[in-house]
Parts: sequence; structure tokens; C-alpha cells
Amino acid sequence: MRIEKLNENKIRIFFDIEDLIEKNIDLHTFMSNSMETQDLFLDMLDKAESELGFNTKNYKLVIEALASSDGSFIITVTRMSPNDGLKKQKKTVKTKIKSVSPNKQTSITSFNKFEDFCSFCTYVNSNNAFPKQKFKSTTLLFYNGNYYLIFNNLKLDVKEFKLLYSTLTEFGTSVKNEVLFERKIREYGKVIFNKDAINQCVNYFG
Repeated sequence: MRIEKLNENKIRIFFDIEDLIEKNIDLHTFMSNSMETQDLFLDMLDKAESELGFNTKNYKLVIEALASSDGSFIITVTRMSPNDGLKKQKKTVKTKIKSVSPNKQTSITSFNKFEDFCSFCTYVNSNNAFPKQKFKSTTLLFYNGNYYLIFNNLKLDVKEFKLLYSTLTEFGTSVKNEVLFERKIREYGKVIFNKDAINQCVNYFG
């Protein structure tokens, strides 16, 4: 992790893949506002204060995160005018995740059974809220007893990404460290659907 001070009220924090693996954080965990994410924010704010003198106590924070194509994060933290009504820093972190750009990301979900994958595809196909035209770059592979659905080049806004992720977790399990894991299963796994996996499943098994 590297912290850079942009000005008196703004810092930028860089996390590479090794940092994320060590802290067991990925894009899904970040978006779900989990306890791991809360702890990560508090740790990085403490480090910014100790290293750069960037004090955030009693400040309103705006946190913007950009996820790069290699799975790393760039987080920008801006402190606004002090707010006397803001008493708990943890509350600040929880409510001030302003925007995340999950574009061009890889997402991988594991399904225990092929039937679970088919149920997911049927649900997505029947729900008009999903941007199905953005799910073309999908691959299904079989590896070590599980089925893995890979989304590549995801170009979703935050609302679309949250909808997709919350639905996926109802049918399967999110895989962390997607970039590294994708290389492994593409090398050793068996391809079931090479592209447009969701539509192909619906067409053949729906």
C-alpha cells in the first residue's frame, strides 16, 4: 500500500494485488461494505494520519474508488469541512463510499452444481432489471468439481454491479483474487461454454 498526499485535504491510496491478497479484499468485498472493508478503511486512515499528518477526525469524508483492470484499487479520500454532528469515524466510512468504477473487471462465481448455474441464468433471463446485453463476455468452466462463471470486461454502473453481485451470491459463491484464479482455471479447467454462457444455457437448458 502506498499513500500519496495530493493537497491539504486530499490523499490517494494505491493497493496492488499483493496488498489485496494479504488483506483478503477484492472488488466484491469492497462493494458489499463488509467488516473487512470497514477495517481496511480505518487502517488506511490511521496510516495516513501517522505518515502524512492527514487527520480525519470530525471531518466529513468523500471516498472515491477506482478498480483497475489488473484487480488493484486506487482510492481517493477527500476531507470536507468539519461536521460537529459526525461523531463516529466508523459511521463516516460506512456511509461515504461515493463511487466505484467496476468497468473492465473480471468477476468469477463458483456453483456447486450445474443446476445452480442454470437456475441463475433462468432468473437473469426472466428479470428485465438486468442489463443482459452487457453479459456477453461470459465463460463457464468446470474445474475440481465446481462450475465457474467468468464475467470479463464488465462495464456496469454501481447500481447494476450491486444487483448482479447480490443475485450471484444467492446461487453461488464469489471467488476472490479473480485475476490470478482465472489464469489457473483457464489453464486446467474444462470449457463448457466459451462465450455468452448465460444465453447459451437458457437456449439449451431453459
